Amino acid sequence: MTLSVSSTHRDLRSEPVDQVLHHVEQSLQTRLDRDAVVRKRRTVGARTDRDTWVRIERRALDKIGVQGWNGAECAARLEGVSQPAWHGCLVWRDADESVMWRADETELLPGKPVGPAVLGDAPRLPEDWWQALNASLEALAVQETRRVATPDTVTVTQDYVTESIRSVFRGDFDTTVERWVPAHADLNWANVTAPVFSLFDWEDWGNAPLGLDSASLWASSLAVPTLADRVQRERRSDFESRDGKLMILFVCSKILGPHAHPDDPRLDPARLMAEKTVAAL
Repeated sequence: MTLSVSSTHRDLRSEPVDQVLHHVEQSLQTRLDRDAVVRKRRTVGARTDRDTWVRIERRALDKIGVQGWNGAECAARLEGVSQPAWHGCLVWRDADESVMWRADETELLPGKPVGPAVLGDAPRLPEDWWQALNASLEALAVQETRRVATPDTVTVTQDYVTESIRSVFRGDFDTTVERWVPAHADLNWANVTAPVFSLFDWEDWGNAPLGLDSASLWASSLAVPTLADRVQRERRSDFESRDGKLMILFVCSKILGPHAHPDDPRLDPARLMAEKTVAAL
């Protein structure tokens, strides 16, 4: 059976995926709610008739790498981290293209995603939400794994960190990361729920520089100054560390780099924070 989308268009938000959904239904012996399918660029998600959630991802073979792409499965063993329970998966290679498909089935989220990846308005988050965020990130950082974080399918290495920072910022400071710890590696407002905190979409987690998750959530909050300040206060220990400062520059390089959008409301606060951070380093 051919289960491919056009090799020219790789955005699952616009490509037909009926064959893929049907294949997943047959293999997992369930029915997907076709009226409430959530489409993203490289993933599709849907609720099942047994009240679980199936997340389907399409990934090119050259983006899978040595460690594979079983992030959700490996994350299931993490202790002390609030996340949906993982039940099982289905993996197959496309018949016509150099891509793989993977469907992970998990329990339903305890709430809705807080918003899009980058927020434009301040969300109403209870105090226990922030406590749960901190508890989960602290628990994650003390785990052990051989996985290496791959945000946007790009492996985080020392060279990658250095190249990203140096491509945007100048200064006589060392970009060497001192401490690498497990990180979600895609922490933004679209991957956390409220009012009950839960962190999902674990496909890219692995070891990364200390402070990557905190800096990523902060960067996703910059359009709402009060929210960015709250993230910075809650994750103070990360932001005050040397590695945390490097991660601020790392995430700011993505905002201010060659692909910066002139209308991005995060440009000015990212530039201001980067200047202060370079001076501090």
